[in-house]
Amino acid sequence: MLKRITLFLATNLAVLVLLGIIMNVVLPMFGVRLGNNGALLVMAAVFGFGGSFISLLMSKWTAKRATGAHVIQQPGNELEQWLFTTVQRQAQAAGIGMPEVAIYDAPEINAFATGANRNNALVAVSTGLLRAMDRDEAEAVLAHEVSHVANGDMVTMALLQGVLNTFVLVLARVVGRAIDGYMSGGRSEGGPGLAYYAIVFVLDMVFGLFASMIAMWFSRHREFRADAGGATLAGREKMIAALERLKINHGENTLPNQVAAFGISGAVGHGLKKLMLSHPPLDVRIQALRNATLDGRAVREGVVA
Repeated sequence: MLKRITLFLATNLAVLVLLGIIMNVVLPMFGVRLGNNGALLVMAAVFGFGGSFISLLMSKWTAKRATGAHVIQQPGNELEQWLFTTVQRQAQAAGIGMPEVAIYDAPEINAFATGANRNNALVAVSTGLLRAMDRDEAEAVLAHEVSHVANGDMVTMALLQGVLNTFVLVLARVVGRAIDGYMSGGRSEGGPGLAYYAIVFVLDMVFGLFASMIAMWFSRHREFRADAGGATLAGREKMIAALERLKINHGENTLPNQVAAFGISGAVGHGLKKLMLSHPPLDVRIQALRNATLDGRAVREGVVA
């Protein structure tokens, strides 16, 4: 788990550092200087949201490539027919377009959903899930993923990441300027020095860490909504049984970082590590389902315990 958290942080921080280099080194080489806070905000928003939405638009293609998922174009056996028909029925009940349905080879019990919008999504299940779960449990997992799509979680996550990226880029540079100005006694001849770039580099990493914590908090929050939506589509007891089954190998996760937050199961952690987890503990999710009052609007509006 520590390796996955490290990779997640490294990926996000690398993006922020790259954007910082572009804004502070590359653009000034072409005469573009972001000394004005308004210009800085605009440019940070362009880069901050741009990266998030490019990732969102490429999410299905990236997920298929990363997992080697086999999309069911024409069901070739009874299991594929059941998967396709189940997702089709749930998508109609949730009021979304029919997602692509896929199977990917992985030993753990897991599934994920991704896509740029509610009517052009992908729902995929692992071979480990198909081996370990019965049809009722698998139906609940599919309902959970369809609920992620119906709730628009992929788009919302991209918007949040864009806001956080913009916040990090702007705040790091504003604070960096203030510290650099204080250290230089207010002398700004010749523009910012090496100390400014070093300060901004460190602040990008520090603020980026806090931004990642916020993103993971939201990710945990939407898992409750997807569980409630899954219970509405498939039945509360089926959803609870599916989460109970996930305890068999909870914490094992071979999903690539691009889609790990959208899986049915995530890593486990204790102490401060909990702040970087994309999923709440399974026992907490199960208890939330037992306590929740579900109705027909749960898929669209969400039910949070």
